[in-house]
Amino acid sequence: MAATDSLSRSAAPPRRARRTAEEHAMASTPSDEARLRQQLTDFYHLVDYFGWSELIFNHISARLPGPDHHYLVNPFGLDYREVRPDNLLVVDVAGNKLCSSNHDANPAGFALHGVIHQNRPDAMCVAHTHSNALSAVAMKRDGFDHNNFYGAQLFGRVGYHDFEGITLYDDERPRMLESLADRHVLVLRNHGVAVCERDIPTTFMLLWTAQRAAEIQCMAGQAGGPDVPLPDEVKQRCAADALRLVEHAQFAELVFDAQVRRMKQQRGW
Repeated sequence: MAATDSLSRSAAPPRRARRTAEEHAMASTPSDEARLRQQLTDFYHLVDYFGWSELIFNHISARLPGPDHHYLVNPFGLDYREVRPDNLLVVDVAGNKLCSSNHDANPAGFALHGVIHQNRPDAMCVAHTHSNALSAVAMKRDGFDHNNFYGAQLFGRVGYHDFEGITLYDDERPRMLESLADRHVLVLRNHGVAVCERDIPTTFMLLWTAQRAAEIQCMAGQAGGPDVPLPDEVKQRCAADALRLVEHAQFAELVFDAQVRRMKQQRGW
């Protein structure tokens, strides 16, 4: 996972005056971007808090408002606890850095995050993790079985992409996009899982749901006796109900804000 710029970046954009990350955070639409930076920082800290981080690797990104598909991502080399609103990087869909910073972004994330932000206007946040449970499910030929409470909520929402190596190369972008299609969870076989949703709280809740589904599935596999399979009509109803609660009852915002408060209280922030 070395940061090798030449492997995944397209040609550099025309020269322009670069803002620092902090200046960019205060530019043009300060309230919108400042809110996104704070929420994205909280998301990084929550991933670390729940034990889903992978040293300095993996990414969570949030697309900025506007027609250019620019997005915020973590500076490569920082621990997730070191991510702050003012040090998040702004990059374009090819991974070119658009702000002044001593850090670059990890090129292993450009292909996946860039192609989703460029082609899925409904998905403004993308999170990719290698947690033990999610990586274990990604190893299984059948992936998620959707037979537990959390897995049923993901029924019909999961795509699968065959492993091609570290996601550095532009030619893999269309294949990942095809594998994801209009769904919101992408199992990267033999690798990990990416989730994407309409905003940061909803993406966090989707990641949490996928994580719980994977944990229960792995634990059930270790327990004796046969599992109780769910009929497809029950899975479909469960997935539809879960979506409705997130969309109309603000479940995602309530969950996200509560976990941020809990984390900050326990860490003394």
